[in-house]
Amino acid sequence: MLVTGSSGLIGSEAVTYFDQRGWEVVGVDNNMRAEFFGQAGDTSWSLKRLLDSTKNFRHLNLDIRNVDSIMELYQTEKFDATVHCAAQPSHDKARDFPLTDFSVNAVGTINLLEANRLHSLESPFVTMSTNKVYGDAPNEIKLKELETRWEYDDPAYANGIDESMRIDASKHSIFGASKVAADVMVQEYGRYFDMPTCCLRGGCLTGPNHSGVELHGFLSFLVNCNLQEREYTVFGYKGKQVRDNIHSLDVIRFIEQFIDKPRSAAVYNIGGGKQNSLSILDAFDRVSQLTGKEMRWKYSDENRSGDHICYYSNLDHMKSDYPEWGITKSLDDIFSEVVQSWEQRV
Repeated sequence: MLVTGSSGLIGSEAVTYFDQRGWEVVGVDNNMRAEFFGQAGDTSWSLKRLLDSTKNFRHLNLDIRNVDSIMELYQTEKFDATVHCAAQPSHDKARDFPLTDFSVNAVGTINLLEANRLHSLESPFVTMSTNKVYGDAPNEIKLKELETRWEYDDPAYANGIDESMRIDASKHSIFGASKVAADVMVQEYGRYFDMPTCCLRGGCLTGPNHSGVELHGFLSFLVNCNLQEREYTVFGYKGKQVRDNIHSLDVIRFIEQFIDKPRSAAVYNIGGGKQNSLSILDAFDRVSQLTGKEMRWKYSDENRSGDHICYYSNLDHMKSDYPEWGITKSLDDIFSEVVQSWEQRV
């Protein structure tokens, strides 16, 4: 198995999970997070953890933008599955380097797809996409304001947003647009070349192995700020903006099921669903209850450009195609694990 972005949150979870199940895992990661986010985003600690704890994992310091290296890798290894997690992951940071963002997210993805087509055509290819492919179209849904959160005020979205939400005619952010390009290309390789491909449009992916920073990884970064008593900035929407949180383990559990029973050009919204949704204000209360520390925060009236006011995933399509899959990690589980992880690191 090839895992790209193997030192990141989802990538490292994939390495651990599949290594324990007897796969030989080749991880590709060049720690560009340190370049994007500085020392706080460095994932070398995660790589060390993987090398110390796995049996059949090999790490390669490769750049997915280098098509010759990727072609040689696929030709040599003949992968049985690819889990593509490598990305420039920040909604906001992409505006500082649009060319780098696009070259990593879009060009890197097609390099992998073409190598997979030429050398492992029948092997499943799963990519971590994002709910940002919908741009700010979800903000057109009628909302109601509750005490601590926004909520959908349209019965059509009682269970969240499904895959029929449009991906064009909206403001995406540069990051969202580059991920749209990758998402559509993964689908196209599935349909045009009949490859088993899957796009997972993630909500808030989280877990104890996240190196959260201000511009990426909201829950991890929030917990870290609380523990270090640093001030957290809320950007707009009264702090009532809503996200659904899914533990990285539940993401990998679904990927395993897809690899076992692959489909062509599959697209799924993957997140914690309504049951694991909460606002920033709700998150403040939860983390403070666990740590005993009051959350220090300030408010900025200016919301992040193209950001969602309320978003949680409708999981019906996933559960219909893969009925054995479901959420196993609750919000309580997630918060407890993330807090414990940061307590051990700070």
